[in-house]
Amino acid sequence: MPDARDASPYDALLLLSFGGPEGPDDVVPFLENVTRGRGIPKERLKEVGQHYFLFGGVSPINDQNRALLDALRKDFAEHGLDLPVYWGNRNWAPYLTDTLREMVRDGRRRILVLATSAYASYSGCRQYRENLADALAALDAEGLELPKVDKLRHYFNHPGFLEPMIDGVLRSLAELPEDVRDGAHLAFSTHSIPTASADTSGPVEEHGDGGAYVKQHLDVAQQIADAVRERTGVDHPWQLVYQSRSGAPHIPWLEPDICDHLGERHAAGAPAVVIAPIGFVSDHMEVLYDLDTEAKARAEELGLPMRRSATVGADPRFAAAVRELVAERAAVERGQDVTPCALGALGASHNLCPVGCCPARAPRPVAAGADSTYA
Repeated sequence: MPDARDASPYDALLLLSFGGPEGPDDVVPFLENVTRGRGIPKERLKEVGQHYFLFGGVSPINDQNRALLDALRKDFAEHGLDLPVYWGNRNWAPYLTDTLREMVRDGRRRILVLATSAYASYSGCRQYRENLADALAALDAEGLELPKVDKLRHYFNHPGFLEPMIDGVLRSLAELPEDVRDGAHLAFSTHSIPTASADTSGPVEEHGDGGAYVKQHLDVAQQIADAVRERTGVDHPWQLVYQSRSGAPHIPWLEPDICDHLGERHAAGAPAVVIAPIGFVSDHMEVLYDLDTEAKARAEELGLPMRRSATVGADPRFAAAVRELVAERAAVERGQDVTPCALGALGASHNLCPVGCCPARAPRPVAAGADSTYA
């Protein structure tokens, strides 16, 4: 590993996330931000917002990002990494543009970005790069000196991301009644996206059926299932499933849906299911509602014992993984030879998103890539 205390040439890390409402009055304005440009009426947004109103109008994602910030700062300090950590969101305060403006005024000129999405996809990577370009354009219009911005590589197969999920599945299995535990099926869940977006996810050479998005999730699921078998002696059947579909019914999205999958497993005689939300960094609203509310209700309706394992969240091993990713990328920028840390069959992801990676429907300026508008 490169020197974990040396982040040069970088002088700051930016935690970049989705954002979420923090009270009932925030819900509709937040959803207006999320759906801007789609022409969705306010009344429809109020209907969609019922998921948030069930939880007092508060998404847990902002508090979870605060916990991750604390974990990162603690880990960095304990390991002598003098790198300030900032936080900005796509859709709610603290907004990305405001945070970047603060960073520039603090004198930050080389910024690394950690996105709270571990996999390749338009919404999980390129759209964040578009957000960064929009924010830089706004600062440019204000006459501010623009920093150079780079994005940390996808970390889906870093051991610091995988190990907490493995432990979560093992804990969930242990919570099941002993008579159904060994026969439990594992449902590895992630966000459904349009099949067209999945097929074009990742670099051009990885485009095809499911693209890098599906391939990366399958790799993670296989590694977790293998680790569970090695540690328990039980080979649990598993499947990659999807949740949180939000598109028009006529547009194909990745399937099977988690609730449909529970019905299929029950009909096939599965004695129990453990749901592992491998596509999510933290237990935000889509985990709490789609899994802990809807999927739980479906399992209870079927009489199917079900447990949901934890996401990585602010686990110290994930904070350590981020520190290692920072040191790795910094060493690359300094011209050092680095062996990136990655498990599984796919190897380490690219540091620089290539041209054609996770393309948008219509070309837009992006940052932190080979096609960056702001190099």
